[in-house]
Amino acid sequence: MAREPEHIRLFIPGPVEVREEILDAQADWMIGHRSSQFAALYARIQPKLQQTFYTENPVYIYTSSGSGIWESASRCCVRDEAKILHLTCGAFSERWAETSRVNGKNVDLIAVDWGQSVKPEQLADALSHDSYDAVACVMNETSTGVRNPLEDYAEVLKAYPDTLFLVDVVSIYAGGKVDTDAWGIDVCLTSTQKAFALPPGMALGAVSPAVLERAKEVKNRGYYFDVLELHKSHLKNNTPATPPIALMYAADRQLDDMLAEGLEARFARHDRMAEMTRQWVQDAGFAMFSEEGYHSPTVSTIANTREIDLGALNAFLAERGMTLSNGYGKLKGKTFRIAHMGDTQPHHLEALFAAINDFLEQA
Repeated sequence: MAREPEHIRLFIPGPVEVREEILDAQADWMIGHRSSQFAALYARIQPKLQQTFYTENPVYIYTSSGSGIWESASRCCVRDEAKILHLTCGAFSERWAETSRVNGKNVDLIAVDWGQSVKPEQLADALSHDSYDAVACVMNETSTGVRNPLEDYAEVLKAYPDTLFLVDVVSIYAGGKVDTDAWGIDVCLTSTQKAFALPPGMALGAVSPAVLERAKEVKNRGYYFDVLELHKSHLKNNTPATPPIALMYAADRQLDDMLAEGLEARFARHDRMAEMTRQWVQDAGFAMFSEEGYHSPTVSTIANTREIDLGALNAFLAERGMTLSNGYGKLKGKTFRIAHMGDTQPHHLEALFAAINDFLEQA
């Protein structure tokens, strides 16, 4: 009788596989979050976060998923009578737009079909016809595997200095370069369970001085995600509410390991794994769902052109100690997703592809 695998390696786009060393780092002794020990931990993490975000702005720590910073950005950056322009191309960019709506903001959309990217010409056209307090977009749409051309958006927005640039980099931060300051990003947000390769439960946001000035003009910012409250605590190496101390221990260790690997080397590894995946897709007779030229370096969404039973595939893979992800939302069954992010290595992908090939041969 086959022995059950002790561990199922995750090739899903979050939560991702977490190394034992990172899991163990969470088990350090607990400290009071108003203590000098905590302030030292916060201060130790901060410059490392700034380095990985390529920013001189403060990087606030949120006890939430990245969706919490969606709400923070939408509430704090858009005045009552103003509008926010959302660029949508998949489930998560659409959900952020809905977050703005339910927080009472006036929302306009540039919406494209899932699998496509939003082009900079579309952004330029929208900005030439109306005025916006902010533009919000997802750099790497996890549902479709599309990497939007953020650098090009940044060039367009240079002509609109009063329009804040809000960017979700959740599934690309730590897997591809996010040049926050060079691209003029005012709120650059991520969370821990993607390419950062930590357990879920903590979000990070690099926030510009322009956001703090805009927030002073917004009456109803809420409390928990108010950037002005976050900044006051940040100046004291602390957070307004209870922080995720165990995850901060893990982040401290992971940031050291990322910097030891070298950020450029880390990004090159992700690019190599993305190329490996796209080659396997071609060789196996599938097709990429994401638009050519806009494929993500961290997650591949693959069109199920062979109409395989994805539940049966994952059952087969589970016997070999691994799992991948079905398509998201309306793409379920029509696509499947392979995450190649975080601390995943090329040899892990080779083992996955070999196992899928075995399944395809017997299907």
